[in-house]
Amino acid sequence: DGVAPGRGIKCRLCTKALKKIQALAGDDPDESAVVAALQKGCKMLGRAKGRLCQQLVNKYRDQIIEGLQNGDMPRDICAALGICRS
Repeated sequence: DGVAPGRGIKCRLCTKALKKIQALAGDDPDESAVVAALQKGCKMLGRAKGRLCQQLVNKYRDQIIEGLQNGDMPRDICAALGICRS
């Protein structure tokens, strides 16, 4: 589907990580709930993916927090970050 090499993997990881984080943060998370979920969510992905997840979180932390607080879908957040194609 015209995805740059490696792009699909990053998109899947981003979406998967944010789904976990979203589930951990709950339905109407405040910032501290999202931050706690960011830390836990990456650990749940295992060591290698967890490290990539952590880099993602460090780089896009504010956008991820804002997206989750707005109730955006993980895929949409990843697209907004330029990791997935919308």
